Amino acid sequence: KSGETGFPIVDAGMRQLRATGFMHNRVRMITASFLVKDLHLPWQRGARWFLEQLVDGDMASNQHGWQWCAGSGTDAAPYFRVFNPTTQGQKFDPTGDYIRRWVPELVDVDDPHLKKGQRPRGYPEPIVDHGQERTEALRRYQALTGK
Repeated sequence: KSGETGFPIVDAGMRQLRATGFMHNRVRMITASFLVKDLHLPWQRGARWFLEQLVDGDMASNQHGWQWCAGSGTDAAPYFRVFNPTTQGQKFDPTGDYIRRWVPELVDVDDPHLKKGQRPRGYPEPIVDHGQERTEALRRYQALTGK
């Protein structure tokens, strides 16, 4: 909730949400994927927090978006989609301006996506290994679906 995951795009989104009550839809999908597929937490926890924070929160849209990201809604086909927060950040915030705006610890770094491993003092290490958690998420979904 406080934006201290060690993944810059996730942290920027969570900090923006807390400060303004808004988050761009792409960042909503990235953070939702992170919660359910990297942290293996129930989508309902994220949905509840977002509805408490969002100024544009709509129950139906919010719940459906979270279920889509979790792969458990009416359109569950993308259950196997696990957003990589680093590559998503690079693709949708290539200059790092969004990250730098919301994560002041990264204002002065050359690579705000931290792809090169340049992590400034005071900014947390990643709380999970995305590659390992992606593998685990897919293993769990496969166990449920048999696919």
